[in-house]
Amino acid sequence: MVAQTCRKTSVSRPKQRPLTLRDVSEACGVSEMTVSRVLRNRGDVSAGTRERVLEAAKSLGYVPNQIAGSLASQRVNLVAVIIPSLSNMVFPEVLTGINEAFEHTPLQPVVGVTDYIPEKEERVLYEMLSWRPSGVIIAGLEHTDAARAMLKNAGIPVVEIMDTDGNPVDSMVGISHRRAGREMAKAILKQGYRRIGFMGTKMPLDHRARKRFEGFTEGLTREGVEIEDREFYSGGSALAKGREMTQAMLERSPDLDFLYYSNDMIGAGGLLWLLEQGIDVPGQIGLAGFNGVELLDGLPRRLATMDACRAEIGTAAAEIILERSGLPEDGPVPSPKLITLAPTIDFGDTLRRYGRG
Repeated sequence: MVAQTCRKTSVSRPKQRPLTLRDVSEACGVSEMTVSRVLRNRGDVSAGTRERVLEAAKSLGYVPNQIAGSLASQRVNLVAVIIPSLSNMVFPEVLTGINEAFEHTPLQPVVGVTDYIPEKEERVLYEMLSWRPSGVIIAGLEHTDAARAMLKNAGIPVVEIMDTDGNPVDSMVGISHRRAGREMAKAILKQGYRRIGFMGTKMPLDHRARKRFEGFTEGLTREGVEIEDREFYSGGSALAKGREMTQAMLERSPDLDFLYYSNDMIGAGGLLWLLEQGIDVPGQIGLAGFNGVELLDGLPRRLATMDACRAEIGTAAAEIILERSGLPEDGPVPSPKLITLAPTIDFGDTLRRYGRG
């Protein structure tokens, strides 16, 4: 018997070259200049010729070189969207709002993720600005000095999103997280809760969670109430962390009558653990989170929360970019837009309402 061995074979293929205007020109029988006019939507071209060119380009699979085509203007039809996370369900909803606003326009969002690391944000911003985008949408108001300088000197519309507690480089769209924290504290105290614990992410890098916490403690302090217990986490499954932290906190501080979570996901974990223990929610202990995540609507009880206006923020930011990117470069610089949206509290089933148990 002759042993056989497998051999890896490869078939060489001729290297493919990128399609050019000439290929489209030859396919539809018009000049390269006419093809260029049609694909850039410039100049006076008859409807029949335009249809022929577009059909030829589509059948060939031709994609215009926007970088080369934008050398004169030094801009491409891309908008840099820089966010800290894709695993946090807040930001996909923001991206949905941005994408819907750009849907029938030449602009396309390109996403960069920073993982809440300031130095990574700086690197992502540097790389994305090197492509000369038509605008920047970036989460948060806190940046390194170098990142802030790049944003200031980019010469394009910049919209900082999610937060309005600070000084923007240009335009900003978001909510006041300090006010959101104060409003939640006010609602909790109004329902008679006084022994309060707080659980949230580690906050040196999550500035918006930090500001909500500051606003929350400020709202309690005004009424002579202090947080009795607190715990912070980083990384891992938020649901599992919520369960773990809730159990640990109530073992330490069994007399707490309210738990405020920095986000809905850990709040949902806490709610599930409490219900498993047979604890009366919201009678014995009330709960609230933040973000208004629709994914959690299937829980046995609807978690009290506050909507962060995510899709609206994305839409408004994109509309600012659209409005500003269409202005002539040598025209007057328009005033920045500062838009503060007002989130509302959803009492759900875990925060008593006045007159209800």
